[in-house]
Amino acid sequence: MPTAHGGIGRRIAYHRSVARLTQQQLADAATIHVGTLRKIERGARGAGDGIVEAIAAALDIDPSMLLADREHASSRVRAALPGLSAAIAAYDLPDDGPVRPMPELRQAVAQATTWRLGSQYVRIAGHVPALLSELFRALHATPATDPDVARLVASALRSADSVAFKFGAHDLSARLIELMRWACTAADDPILDSAVAYTRTETFFAAHAYGRGLRALEIAIDAATPPDAVPAIAARGALHMRAAVIAGRDGDVDAADMHLAEARRLGDQVPEAVYVGTAFGPHSVRIHEVSVAVSLGSEHVHRALEVAREWAPPPELPAERRSGFYIELARAQLWSGLPDDAFESLKVARKIAPQHTRDHRWVREDAGTLRRLKRADAESLTSFAEWCHAT
Repeated sequence: MPTAHGGIGRRIAYHRSVARLTQQQLADAATIHVGTLRKIERGARGAGDGIVEAIAAALDIDPSMLLADREHASSRVRAALPGLSAAIAAYDLPDDGPVRPMPELRQAVAQATTWRLGSQYVRIAGHVPALLSELFRALHATPATDPDVARLVASALRSADSVAFKFGAHDLSARLIELMRWACTAADDPILDSAVAYTRTETFFAAHAYGRGLRALEIAIDAATPPDAVPAIAARGALHMRAAVIAGRDGDVDAADMHLAEARRLGDQVPEAVYVGTAFGPHSVRIHEVSVAVSLGSEHVHRALEVAREWAPPPELPAERRSGFYIELARAQLWSGLPDDAFESLKVARKIAPQHTRDHRWVREDAGTLRRLKRADAESLTSFAEWCHAT
């Protein structure tokens, strides 16, 4: 479907300048004619979805950042959910079709993980359903289940789950997570088991079953590989981070503090990095300190403000994690009677990861509260509230 002219040319030109590319360089990278790009940038023609996808891929950004109508981005993601559901429904009897060599499959799954960490949901929704079907074919093509393929299946399912969960398709998310657990059985990888246990917590968040979610994580921690090497340390530390947050949601201050202290101890032993699809290290633990404080409620938000006074997430952290920091900081600031600061934090979150921010329930709630308070610039606040469909 063609995208309306309004604004998309300016957005492309802006992101091209940020990437320090000439029009010819971007056109070459996107495999389109430079004349086409020039017309789009000056608003003389629109851009179909295929061209938008190609330009976004060349710029290494999510297509939602180029679309003139951000609602169109959300609609594209939601329209892709039935296809994702169909792909996993046939996990045990996939259709016939081609299967790429393992190096190419690894590259495709790694790319999907990069999109997940960067909150690039349009790209995940557009590409991962077909990738999952291909991986299911690869898994069933071998006489015995290949552990390497099973690991790729679990990773691709996690990328798909990020879209389902963020867009409120919680039943689909639960099915994806159960398939991740099925793939883990074939992979026979304890580190991957921990990563799936981390992801499974989403089902407890969605059901508001915080106590049971904490129990599930504590069982996973007990079963985790002993922390005697970097991957195992990171896997266990990530579980403690997650446990601290869900304990906070459950109002269990002692458990939240204990798990956060353990996550901090383990985080100090490894460099900040992405381990089996999960970011962990000292910076990630610091972000979770803010998350835990907000989860515990308004009486504890001063801890979040203390973290933010002396520290900000570095740009090398995944976009979703950085934007989450500012979303939760905004809630702490709002509860502390700092509405102007809260609005600034929400704007930073939007700049880092617009799709993640736009579809976050807390953003809609807090933007609605800010608009009612009328404590920030009326025009910009109203525009922001309309952008995220504030409640």
